[in-house]
Amino acid sequence: MSNIQYDSVSALVGKVKGLLEGQFRSVSIEGEVTNLSLSSSGHYYFTLSDRNSSLSACLFKMDAMRNPEIKQLKDGDKVQCIGSIGVYAKRGSFQLIAKRITKASTGGDLLAEFEKLKKKLAGEGLFDLDSKSKIPKLPKKIAVITALRGAALQDFLNIMKRRALWTDIVVVPTLVQGDGAARSIRRSLFNTIKFSLDNPANSVDVIVLTRGGGSLEDLWAFNDEALAWDIFNCPIPVISAVGHQVDYSISDFVSDLRCETPSAAAQILSEGQTQILSKLKNIKRHLNNSAKNIIYSRKDRVASLRPEALLARVNKLYQDYKYRLEKCSLEKRDVELIGLHDHWFRIDDNLKRMKLSLEKTLKDREHRVSKSIELLNALNPSNVLERGYSYVTDVDGHVVGSSEDFEKLPTGTELDIQFSDGKNKVSKV
Repeated sequence: MSNIQYDSVSALVGKVKGLLEGQFRSVSIEGEVTNLSLSSSGHYYFTLSDRNSSLSACLFKMDAMRNPEIKQLKDGDKVQCIGSIGVYAKRGSFQLIAKRITKASTGGDLLAEFEKLKKKLAGEGLFDLDSKSKIPKLPKKIAVITALRGAALQDFLNIMKRRALWTDIVVVPTLVQGDGAARSIRRSLFNTIKFSLDNPANSVDVIVLTRGGGSLEDLWAFNDEALAWDIFNCPIPVISAVGHQVDYSISDFVSDLRCETPSAAAQILSEGQTQILSKLKNIKRHLNNSAKNIIYSRKDRVASLRPEALLARVNKLYQDYKYRLEKCSLEKRDVELIGLHDHWFRIDDNLKRMKLSLEKTLKDREHRVSKSIELLNALNPSNVLERGYSYVTDVDGHVVGSSEDFEKLPTGTELDIQFSDGKNKVSKV
């Protein structure tokens, strides 16, 4: 195996931290408590041990408040811990960050029973995603099954009052802890379904099962098998918001949606209305801006139609026409018009010069034409024939211009002799 090079101790510890914390995010471990101590900040530190090994562990203050049994624990007690592995980089050590701690004599048996029931119901298809109903985005009526004076109900109602606009909430008082809690929850669920079916016009859109956090024993009512089947067969979508983020119950797995806390359930159910409210606010802002723009533009038009503004425009037009009329006045344009007369005089002089020049040019052209006519007449063949000359052509009109050409013609060839007053035909002998 090749060596892996790290630039620093921090780099190696960081790599180990990422691997361990990513691999052991949720672990359940049983062991004996030793070296239990409480720090001034409210955190509990202890060691989990068995015959061969030991593991450092801690229970932070907020988690200790949700696990009151920690106060009764002492060294030597056997406990069941649920949590994750964390690495303290400064010391290069790892420890168990406990989220839940119970004595093994009770909690361990309950946890095993929980896992057994969870596996059984999963095999029967109660946790299948295909069987889950869709939670409505804009529920009109919500039924909350919980303890009437519990903090979970107040957290849920406070968020709904702040974020929701038109949702009606029906609170179904229910026993959520102790003997008979499972039967109470089932009865409340049955009554809620019956109320919804008997009042179609005022039916419930979603049911929320909720309570605050606690130990495994405190939440055990929500691990009832009969309740799981009731939730699975419920015709109304069910949200389970039982305990805190680290708490899980059977109702969480079988319900249509699991929320970490009651507050989270309220936020999800009010999210659709919050989005609509946000859109309405944006639309209102755009409408206000559009209205302001329209008002400003109309104000400008109204201002332009005021009598004072109309009078100003008429006065401007009057001044423009007045200036144009003054430009057309002949009395004030004497200098300009005198200059125009000078131009006319120059034009007349130029016309006269052009006329004389054209007359001279025409005479020169006429003289040159007459000379050319005389020359052409002198060279005219007809005039030469009048002086006693003639010429001979063949039948094709070709001139026989030399004795050599005449000799080349065959005997009997017809020839034309052209005279000044006509032509005669002859044959070569």
